[in-house]
Amino acid sequence: MNESLQWEIGWPRRVRTAGDAVRFINAAGFCMLFPVRNVSLPSLYYAAARRYPATWDKYAEMLWEWKDNLPRQGRAFYTKYFRTRGTFISLAMLPNFLAMRGSAAAPGDHERLYAEGRISHDARTIWQALEEHGPLATLELRHACNMESKAGNVRFKRAMLDLQCLLIVVHFGAEQETAAWPSGRFALTARAFPRQVALARRIAPAAARAALASKYLQWHPDAPAAMLARLFGWPKAEAEAAMAASARSESKR
Repeated sequence: MNESLQWEIGWPRRVRTAGDAVRFINAAGFCMLFPVRNVSLPSLYYAAARRYPATWDKYAEMLWEWKDNLPRQGRAFYTKYFRTRGTFISLAMLPNFLAMRGSAAAPGDHERLYAEGRISHDARTIWQALEEHGPLATLELRHACNMESKAGNVRFKRAMLDLQCLLIVVHFGAEQETAAWPSGRFALTARAFPRQVALARRIAPAAARAALASKYLQWHPDAPAAMLARLFGWPKAEAEAAMAASARSESKR
């Protein structure tokens, strides 16, 4: 079996609509937009196309619209997370991701995270711009941050990846800024998904890891602790503790 295909989940029918996509994301808990080598997660592309490898086809075009529209409609969270690649997270699982990362931040928390050394100066600048102006498309955001030069674009991309991996920033639609492809539009997670951020503040990191492990093991019950550690970036001891807590929780049901 192809390495990527072994992580696809048994979904009863092909994903054809945005509603189908939301149901798939909710069931999976978290998934990739397209299959990614060495990332042991299902992909929305395979659920729609039922073929591998991914190509730019009618299914990819549908997915491209969904990753723009679903977050803006408040139906799913989309950002570059696992291996800095496109990732969907269900609204039910989002508080656990935020709690795990310690990222249930308020819009004005950029100074605190910067002082703690968790974000760079450029990431703080982008965060401040989104706090001040609200959701912005890529070119607007670069302009607001004085990162319009070629070198500035490199800094911008690096800082945006950092903010997305922290789940501070969410992809929030698209805008036709030039004659080329539409630009991504971005918002602060705290403003786009305030309910999930508030819930995350009441979840301990260990409990969040247990919930994430439980969801993953629901689809891959034989996964070892080392696999969860590699996927989530946890120390092996934390992965083992999360699996043990998940097992205890399941035994009480």
